[in-house]
Amino acid sequence: MLVESAPDITPRGARFPGRYIQAKGAIGLLGQEAAGFGKRAVALLDRGIFDLLETDIAAALSGHVEAKLIRHGGECSEHEIGSLVAAARNAQAELIIGAGGGKALDTTKAAARDLGLPVIIVPTIAASDAPCSALAVIYNEDGTVAYDTFLPSNPNLVLVDTALIAKAPARFLAAGIGDALATWYEADSCRQSGASNCMRMPGVSLAFEIARVCRDTIFKYGAAALEECDAGQAGPALERVVEANILLSGIGFESGGVAAAHAIHHGLCELEDVHHHLHGEKVAIGVLAGLKIHGREDEFLKVRDFCRSVRLPTRLADIGIADATSDKLATVARRACRPGEIIHNEPIPVSEAAVLTALKELV
Repeated sequence: MLVESAPDITPRGARFPGRYIQAKGAIGLLGQEAAGFGKRAVALLDRGIFDLLETDIAAALSGHVEAKLIRHGGECSEHEIGSLVAAARNAQAELIIGAGGGKALDTTKAAARDLGLPVIIVPTIAASDAPCSALAVIYNEDGTVAYDTFLPSNPNLVLVDTALIAKAPARFLAAGIGDALATWYEADSCRQSGASNCMRMPGVSLAFEIARVCRDTIFKYGAAALEECDAGQAGPALERVVEANILLSGIGFESGGVAAAHAIHHGLCELEDVHHHLHGEKVAIGVLAGLKIHGREDEFLKVRDFCRSVRLPTRLADIGIADATSDKLATVARRACRPGEIIHNEPIPVSEAAVLTALKELV
């Protein structure tokens, strides 16, 4: 007599933005898309490119949505979030729009949360997978990190104009490749260990397939995409890599889970040496260190060579740690391995000593 095993009823989940649109000239669609969410909006524009964006965004919204355009102050701080909330209330806004880099977008997402309003995100660089996420990093006014905040939902719409992204320095695109590089390795670690994703539950199988496609896409198209970006052209390779950096990596990290690479990134951020380097550049070092921890030498060499081909760092000196003292590396390892940290999502035990040994091999 066959006895059926009990069904697995462990909850599994995934997170996605409401909609995602990507194209050259996509900013021209902003007005007609925004009109579906409300008649009045405030639009927060990154202060560094406010003058570049103001005319195009005002033109795109004209005739569709009555909008007040605001220059972002620079930080995603409680003060900046509160100022945007007040401006939106004064304008009786029914919709919040954010355009620019990560801090402007996080400010927009957090304000939309506080107001209970829909939000449209318009990234102008593809330097990380943050635009699609339900996460905002809140900073103090002095630029230090205060805390991370998880939002109740992902953006209603992420509108990606690849012509704009192609105009940005290629270093931003390379950093996005570094952030996307971690997606597969961390999600696969969480799959093996059964660790929770950003929804505090294991990911569905689709999450891991998306993470795999993300990895395969950047491996195939990364170098060519950077060449297109150098030329200011949104060619076919750049289109594929922007999709991987923003959408595939965004879904992959939130729904698959995070582990050693980002924990080591957090540790690196304890050192003043690295403060002038981009998130994805430090994450790439975290990926390489994670592979060393696992003893996956063949995969390490493959990833190291890939990093070199897409202008990502492979040594600690490449991210400003020219003098990698034992004290500095111990600081990184201690922060990466603190209790409850995401490095413990790995399918093997990871100690401070293991991180320290791995980092020494990247000197």
